[in-house]
Amino acid sequence: MWIIPLRGKYMVWAITACCCQGFLLLGYDQGVMSGLIGADNQFGRDFNHPNPTTQGTIVAIYDIGCAVGSLFVFFFGEGIGRKRMIMSGAITMLLGTAILTSSTTLAQLYVGRIVTGIGNGFNSSSIPVYQSETCGGKVRGTLVCLNSTVTIIGLVIAYWLDYGFSFVNGPAQWRFPIGFQAVFALCLLLQGMVLPDSPRWLIAHGYKEEGARVIAMLEDKDDIDHPDVLKVKDEIEKSLEIESAGGPFRYRELLEGGKIQNRRRIFLCIGINVMQQFTGANMINYLAPIVYQNTMGLSRNLSLILGGFTAVTYMFASFIPLWTVDRYGRRPLLMISAAGLSICFILAAILLSTGSKPAAFGATAMVFIFQIFLGIGYLPIPWLYPAEISTTRIRARGSAISSFFNWMCVFAVVEMTPPAIANISWRVFIIFAVFNACWVPLVYAFFPETHSLELEEIDRIFEKGGITGGVWSSPGGRTIEKRRNEDTVVVEKGDTKHIE
Repeated sequence: MWIIPLRGKYMVWAITACCCQGFLLLGYDQGVMSGLIGADNQFGRDFNHPNPTTQGTIVAIYDIGCAVGSLFVFFFGEGIGRKRMIMSGAITMLLGTAILTSSTTLAQLYVGRIVTGIGNGFNSSSIPVYQSETCGGKVRGTLVCLNSTVTIIGLVIAYWLDYGFSFVNGPAQWRFPIGFQAVFALCLLLQGMVLPDSPRWLIAHGYKEEGARVIAMLEDKDDIDHPDVLKVKDEIEKSLEIESAGGPFRYRELLEGGKIQNRRRIFLCIGINVMQQFTGANMINYLAPIVYQNTMGLSRNLSLILGGFTAVTYMFASFIPLWTVDRYGRRPLLMISAAGLSICFILAAILLSTGSKPAAFGATAMVFIFQIFLGIGYLPIPWLYPAEISTTRIRARGSAISSFFNWMCVFAVVEMTPPAIANISWRVFIIFAVFNACWVPLVYAFFPETHSLELEEIDRIFEKGGITGGVWSSPGGRTIEKRRNEDTVVVEKGDTKHIE
C-alpha cells in the first residue's frame, strides 16, 4: 500500500491529524443527539415523542455499541493492527450513519446507533495507542491531548448544527445533522489509507524491516541503519523480549503481578476511565439542553443556546492541557480537575435547592466553570494514560478494556440521567459531587506520573511492585529512574545526576 512520503515532525503531524479526525468524529457523534431529543420537534413527531426513559436509551444504546467495538479490539485488535482497526472503525461508522439517516422506526434508529457505536469503539480503543506509539515522550501528552481538544470541537459543531437546523421544517431537521458525520468518517478512512502502522506493532509481529523504515521516517533519517534508528529499534526489541519471555500471549497475563505488574496496570487503565465517567461529564455533554430545561426551568430555545455555549467553553478549556500536561504532569491536573468539579456541583446543588430564577442562572454559571475544570484534567488524560502505562505486549488490550469500561459507564450515566433528573431534579448534582471528591485521594495514592518518559522507560516505575510502587518516585514524585543497560542505573534528582 502506498504511504505518504513525509518524514520527521511532518509525519508525526500527519498521524496526529488522522487521530484528531477520529476524535472529531467521536465528539460529533457524542453531541449530535442532544439537540434532537426531548423537544416537540420533527424528530419527536417522527418517533412518537419518546418519554425520558426512551430518550435515555436512544442516546445511551450508542455506548453499548462502543463497548462491543472495544471488546472486539480487546480480542482481535492486536492481530489486526492499529491502522487497520482505525480504518475498520471509519467504514463501520459510514455504514451506521447510512442506517441512522434513513431511519423510520425506533428499532432502526437503535440499530444505527449501535453500529456507529461499534465503529467508534474500534477508533477510541485504537487511536490513543497508535498516537502514543508513533510520537516521542516529550510531546506525547500534548499530541494525545490535542485529540481530546478536537473531540470537543466535534461536540461544538454538533450542538450548533442541531441548533441551526432546529429552525428547519421537515425531516432534514434531524436527518442532516445525523448524516453529516459521514463526512468525518470518510476523511478518517482516506487519511488512514496513506499512513504507516505503528513501528512497535510492526516489530512485535515480525515486520522488523518495515518497522525500522517507519522509525526512520519518524526520526527523519534516510537510512534504516542510522544509529538513532537502530537505538530506538533496539529499545523496542529489548522491551518486547522481556515482555514475551513467558512465550505466546495468554489472557491470564493481564492479571499477573511479578516484575512487569500487568494486573496493576490494567486496574489503573480501567480505574481512570471509570473515574472520568463518574465525574458527571457526560450528563452535561450528552444531555446539556435537557439538564438546563428540566433541572433549571429554562426554555427549550435558551437551553439549546446554553448547551452550545457550554460546549464552546469546554472547547476553550480543552486547549489548556496542550501547554500544561507535559509541563506539570498528569497527576496534578487530575487532582485539581476533580477538586474543582466537586466544588462546582456542590455549589450548583445549593443554588438550585432555593428554587429561584437567579439561583438557576448561578447554577448555570457553575456548569460552565465545571466544563473548564473538566477540560484541564478528566477530559484528555483518561485517553492518554492507559496507552502510556501499558507495555507494548498488552497495550492494545489494555486500551481496549479501559475503553470498554469507559463506554459501559457512559451508558450507565446517560441511561440513568433523564429519569434521575425527572425524579430527583437538582439532587443528581450531589451524587457526582461526592464521586469527584473521592477521586482526589485515589489519584494521589495510586496513580504514578508518566510525563516526559519514553514508553519503554515507564516500565521502570512498575518494577518497584506493590499497588503504590513508583507513585512517589516517578517524575511527579521528583525522581526518575532509567536503566541504560543491565549494569548501570542513572538516577536524576532535580538537576543533578549520579551513576550507581
